[in-house]
Amino acid sequence: MNSSPVAKGKKHFGMMIVHILLIVAGFVWVYPFLWMLAASFKTSEEFFSKGLSLIPASFNLANFIRAWNAAKFSQCFANTLVITASVVAIVLIVSAMAGYVVGRYSFKGKNMVMGIFVASMFIPLGFTIIPIFEIIKMMGLLNTRLGIILAESGGSHIVFILLFAAFFKQIPNELEEAAWLDGCGFFRNFVQIMLPLSKPVIGSVIIMQFIWTWNSFFLPLVLSLSNSKLWTLAVGLYALKGEYVVDWTGIAAGGSIALVPIIIVFLFLQRYFVEGIAGAVKS
Repeated sequence: MNSSPVAKGKKHFGMMIVHILLIVAGFVWVYPFLWMLAASFKTSEEFFSKGLSLIPASFNLANFIRAWNAAKFSQCFANTLVITASVVAIVLIVSAMAGYVVGRYSFKGKNMVMGIFVASMFIPLGFTIIPIFEIIKMMGLLNTRLGIILAESGGSHIVFILLFAAFFKQIPNELEEAAWLDGCGFFRNFVQIMLPLSKPVIGSVIIMQFIWTWNSFFLPLVLSLSNSKLWTLAVGLYALKGEYVVDWTGIAAGGSIALVPIIIVFLFLQRYFVEGIAGAVKS
């Protein structure tokens, strides 16, 4: 049945209102990022006189140069890259293997193990920082990159395990049985058959863990407090805060520099991220 012109007009008007509301909501969502990007080009005087403006008077790069040199961003950038790449690799391997076992196999105490994992999600990081610090110190890894990497790689990562478990669970048994008949053992079956099929989940895990580790501040600060050569980008930004003066425009420029790798990684893996999350929700 054809709709009347009046009904079509009401429907078009309703959609237009929805689009306007979504545009406003989207602008509010991205405003902090746009504000930080604009502030990174402003002078200190302009920052305080026109703080909410998104259009700088000129595109001055002095803040970026000062942030890069004063906060030793070249060293911080290298530390962050090494730590983040190592943590992402460790978390990806551990969560994929745990998700494969949980999703494909039944074993005694499985529900209890999953219950402990889920319960650990509700423990704030601040409450666990003391035991983590003592363990790293006892291992002789305080003020080392390895100590930060192991501390960042710890935790249950239950969200990633559930993503992998939900994906592996929906794979037909016939595929795994055929691999067994062809002589594949447990490890080859996981590495050569199951893992390549889980590219969407792998992409999601890489993006989320990359963002979390790249932006991590608390653990790297505590574990490298007395060794500035190990500071990451997030901790390096803290160096721009003096005892009496805060370099806001330098911090904005440093934050913009730190966001570039995250944006690149997300654009490169966004297709897998959407597929991975959508597949997990469907499961």
